[in-house]
Amino acid sequence: MKRRQFLKRTATGTATLLGCFPATLKTIAREQTAGRLERRALGRTGERLSILGFGGIVVMDATPRQAEQRVQTAIDRGVNYFDVAPSYGDAEIKLGPALASHRSQVFLACKTAERKQQDATRELEQSLKRLQTDHFDLYQLHAMTTLEEVETVFRPDGAMSALLEARQAGKARFLGFSAHSVEAAMALMDRFDFDTILFPVNFATWHAGNFGPQVLERAAAKNMGILALKAMAHRPWPEEAKNRISKCWYEPLSTPAEATLGLRFTLSHPVTAAIPPGNEQLFEMALQLGTRFEPLSAEESAALKQRGLALDPLFRYPKV
Repeated sequence: MKRRQFLKRTATGTATLLGCFPATLKTIAREQTAGRLERRALGRTGERLSILGFGGIVVMDATPRQAEQRVQTAIDRGVNYFDVAPSYGDAEIKLGPALASHRSQVFLACKTAERKQQDATRELEQSLKRLQTDHFDLYQLHAMTTLEEVETVFRPDGAMSALLEARQAGKARFLGFSAHSVEAAMALMDRFDFDTILFPVNFATWHAGNFGPQVLERAAAKNMGILALKAMAHRPWPEEAKNRISKCWYEPLSTPAEATLGLRFTLSHPVTAAIPPGNEQLFEMALQLGTRFEPLSAEESAALKQRGLALDPLFRYPKV
């Protein structure tokens, strides 16, 4: 029989909240089951997600059989959070059939990179069809980067109108965004009470780039679900690098020891889930490591900070 342990904590005011950074798990509800991925509360949604998410790129360019096997392996390890986007090649087309028999058991997130209402609505309908579902659990503005994009999506004919209409029609349960700049993330959180944020949370960008602490603090203050990108990122690919790993635009932490530290850094913060790289071998390694997650100790955090400070981060704030 599996042993379940429930760990619940609640925030106790601003002083406690600010203490979440650089790292603590005292403010997030956690559910632990031996041998399977831990699950955590997703902000104020009432949902609990696996601490590792399945990024749709994992099935990009896969055969239907490979896609089915990769989805089944993830679910067997306890993954219930799946995230995909139209820009991930044929990932939607491959993920839809592979996920069909599991749809009622998983939390399915999708995104739109369109910034206008009409285009976002069209893309939403296309994604629903490809993924063989009548709704998304989470629908997100994808890869928001500039303040101009923020202004565009909030115009009367902007993409936010499409997201709100989708929620009203029952085609999207929750609304969120992914962002690749501090400026865009902060502006979006100022403009609307999104349910979730998907943002890079990485030991090098955090320490060497000052990229992340201010965003997570604001998101936690708004009781948003925090989802993380780039936990297993090392640095930008060196120009001379020849044997680059597929489906990774950055150099990843590719050994178990390195990847473990990267994941532990990210998941030692009040983050609900991290999405590993889309490379199928790295994703499989992350699944194995994730079932053995332990928060970083103070000594380990200090040592990892020094390692992070010595790296060239993928993102910086402010940009140099």
